[in-house]
Amino acid sequence: MNKLLITLVTGSCFLAAHSQQQVLTAKDYAQAESFMGYNTAQYIDHSPFRPNWISGDRFWFRDLNANGSEFILVNATTGKLSAPFDPIKLAAALSAVTGKTYAASHLPFQSFSFINNEQSVSFLASGKQWEYSLTDNTCKEIPKKTAPPSDRRGMGNEVLSPDGKRAVFIKDYNLWVKDIASGQLKQLTTDGIKDFGYATDNAGWKHSDAAIVLWSPDSRKIATFKQDQRKAGDMYLVTTNVGHPELKAWKYPLPGDKDIITIQRVIINVDTPSVITLQVPPDPHRATLSDDISSGGTFDDVDWKADGSELAFVSTSRDHKQEKVRIANALTGAVREVFEETVATQFESGQGSINWRYLAASNELIWFSERDNYGHLYLYDANTGKLKNQITKGDFTITRLLKVDEKKRQLYFLADGSQTVNPYFTSFYKVDFDGRHLTLLTPETGNHQVSLSPSGSYFIDSYSQPDVAPVTVLRNMEGKLISTVQKTDISRLVATGWKPAIPITVKAHDGQTDLYGLLFTPTHADPNVKYPVIDYIYPGPQGGSVGSWSFVASRGDNQSLAELGFIVVEIEGSSNPLRSKSFHDMSYGNMAENTLPDQIAGIRQLAKQYTYMDTSRVGIWGHSGGGFATAAAMFRYPDFFKVGISESGNHENRNYEDDWGERYNGLEYIQADGKSNYESQANQVYAKNLKGKLLLAHGLMDDNVPPGNTMLVVDALIKANKNFDLVVFPNSPHGYGKYSPYMMRRRWDYFSQNLKGATPPQEYELKMTTDPRNAD
Repeated sequence: MNKLLITLVTGSCFLAAHSQQQVLTAKDYAQAESFMGYNTAQYIDHSPFRPNWISGDRFWFRDLNANGSEFILVNATTGKLSAPFDPIKLAAALSAVTGKTYAASHLPFQSFSFINNEQSVSFLASGKQWEYSLTDNTCKEIPKKTAPPSDRRGMGNEVLSPDGKRAVFIKDYNLWVKDIASGQLKQLTTDGIKDFGYATDNAGWKHSDAAIVLWSPDSRKIATFKQDQRKAGDMYLVTTNVGHPELKAWKYPLPGDKDIITIQRVIINVDTPSVITLQVPPDPHRATLSDDISSGGTFDDVDWKADGSELAFVSTSRDHKQEKVRIANALTGAVREVFEETVATQFESGQGSINWRYLAASNELIWFSERDNYGHLYLYDANTGKLKNQITKGDFTITRLLKVDEKKRQLYFLADGSQTVNPYFTSFYKVDFDGRHLTLLTPETGNHQVSLSPSGSYFIDSYSQPDVAPVTVLRNMEGKLISTVQKTDISRLVATGWKPAIPITVKAHDGQTDLYGLLFTPTHADPNVKYPVIDYIYPGPQGGSVGSWSFVASRGDNQSLAELGFIVVEIEGSSNPLRSKSFHDMSYGNMAENTLPDQIAGIRQLAKQYTYMDTSRVGIWGHSGGGFATAAAMFRYPDFFKVGISESGNHENRNYEDDWGERYNGLEYIQADGKSNYESQANQVYAKNLKGKLLLAHGLMDDNVPPGNTMLVVDALIKANKNFDLVVFPNSPHGYGKYSPYMMRRRWDYFSQNLKGATPPQEYELKMTTDPRNAD
């Protein structure tokens, strides 16, 4: 007893002394905050841009530089750069009519449009629309047009037709179309009712009033569905306010529910309104790309024939294991089966885009499959459903099919895995339909971000690495370099003391598989000091911790935490996409693994190389799936992870939307022991194992991961008589919005106090700023 008492007292004295020696000041926090993206962006010049294409294979972009900003016009045919207008004259003209003084390098707008046959430019500044004449260098305000009442209905959630003449929207569970020129409205459907309406945008975890439709190329038909959620279960949230709270209720099926949301596919004639129901049973609310039927920004997995006479579509089974390719007659609704693919785990049609195409002119279909362990393209006969040939082969995975040239019978696509330095680096290729002439179009090492011109004749390529700044080039579709448009300059950023993250490679927990990630260290690290470690985690399985593999100056608050005296790691664990199918499926059926064995193995390996890492003090944090992983780490590996911050975690996947768990875990079933196969993955089951310091956080109006997920863990911790900390954000959704700076500050405080043993400044206030080059 006395020996134990002495040990406890001695340890307490050590911690007290340790804390007294490490007092973090507001100046320390300000230094850490200086590495946040909202502070570092202003020191980066000539960053990659989003091209604004105009006629004649030309585009313009806004370039941010050390002096301010400028607009640049590029002729893709010649590669010549010029100014779209004289900024000095425009600034003078705008100053003259507004009474304000504007500088050519700080024009008060970030975008413009050519109008009047490119004799003028139009832009929005100070809440007003302006026209600047390129011929007489004068500037005038453009009066706002007041739309008639009928023209305003449905605005904001409309879907415009390809010819730009009509827009469709939902009203009272039915579809209406508006003539853009006249504002006249026409009702297209009449039998839509609550929970059984047309084009409903509700995936449970996301929902809106937008219409989910796909117009036919001739703008005369609409492909959509009638969504049946009448028997689906509800989710409830309650606002926090003075007086009676507001109850938010919507349909939100859960794994194992008998009834989920289904869609009855329809085609709607717009000219003379009529509804043609496709002659197939209702499909589960599922898609080939993700756990939503509109993740691509429109109605997923449907593809029109050019003349609108046929519609190809893919039906996905509830568990994502079976895909049925079908073609419907748009006039009669008759459907013929083309072929189907069944997988043992879960099917997906690409990463970032759906990679199948219906080539009606040649009666063929491009199909994406991982049947040979990598994501490749296959050519099918659309009449017989027979495979004609595999188009691509090799140890790489196609992520996005960007262009199909039916005349030349060539495909253009992005793929990962071909660069040995890092399998996550993306490259751009072209290949013939028959698999010949595979050509690399982006030869430089790095992660390539490609944007095609509307004509399909050119592409802009911005390539970089996590620790190498971007270069942006213009090439033609043969890969020929037209010009180097710009090189990002980070010299001013480096002068502030900034340094890039360190790319790392470790072995997975199996001791064989290579894993990749990033390491963040203090800019003034002392090699003689042992630094506690913070593991930022997002386990996927639809994407991992690192996110973008391109150059990013500030990745969240990773470097800021490092400045406070930590080593921060991001390890892209196994069971995530962009590599082989077997790699992605490593933890299929057990999402609770959460890549944690990989994280532990990786951190231990890194500590042997970077000896200033103190693996006796390891913390972990993450949001959403990362929150789920963090709590699991604290409960399942309590002797390794000492401090955790779990934000908005889906701790119990039986309480998260049906499609997520059923896709990556499989359908729920009762095991021989009488328990659900999901139960052993739920965090609350292991809460009694907590040894370290755990902070839980959740928004009380989270309609993605409902807050009940965290409350189950809270309840279990209380029942186990465990100490823990809890932060809730009233009226906050899944992302904390205006509460984000507070959560970040609490995160810094919590790790500083409990992992580092330091005293943080009292209630430091993070102040998000705007790049002065973007100020009006």
